[in-house]
Amino acid sequence: MQRIRPFSPGDEPALASICLRTAASGGDATGLLEDDEIWGEVFVLPYVEREPRLAFVVETDDGRVGGYVVASADTDAFERWFRESWWPQFAERWPEPVQDGSAQDGLLRYAYSRGSEPSPYAREYPAHLHIDLLPELQRQGLGGQLIEALVAALRAAGVTGLHAVPSAANAGAARFYERLGFSEVAREANLIVFGMRL
Repeated sequence: MQRIRPFSPGDEPALASICLRTAASGGDATGLLEDDEIWGEVFVLPYVEREPRLAFVVETDDGRVGGYVVASADTDAFERWFRESWWPQFAERWPEPVQDGSAQDGLLRYAYSRGSEPSPYAREYPAHLHIDLLPELQRQGLGGQLIEALVAALRAAGVTGLHAVPSAANAGAARFYERLGFSEVAREANLIVFGMRL
């Protein structure tokens, strides 16, 4: 039987692996970049470093971590921290590309651009999240339980809104957010912005 529990130090390798295995619009992104580790360092590990109290995981009956939700209560503050404190430690390992020559270049340029401008959605929906479940744990209600745990924690902290920005190519993600009470806020490039007032 799976259970939802708070993130615990030591979960990081499992979270990075789940992120990689779901990063291609919900599918496995292994091998899409020259270095698979970039996915986790951009989309999950900084969250558990800065705001572990807003991270929850799915633990299976054999003790494995098979899914997670991570979030930041203050998107603009998080993005500034990402830009100023988190990402600079990777500058030597992954230098900023001059242009988008590959999928990895595009993701790195995104990482280097984070925090350069305030989020247009953060005033109304100050928190943002990332959620991922391994395929074998999907469609069992676990994603909804992860969101419920996160929303309870955000409300307890006095946060008034939450948003998520899945790929427009991930039709399952769009249905998931709508089913949980998120509303479509905007579309930009290949992304859809969903928001929920808390």
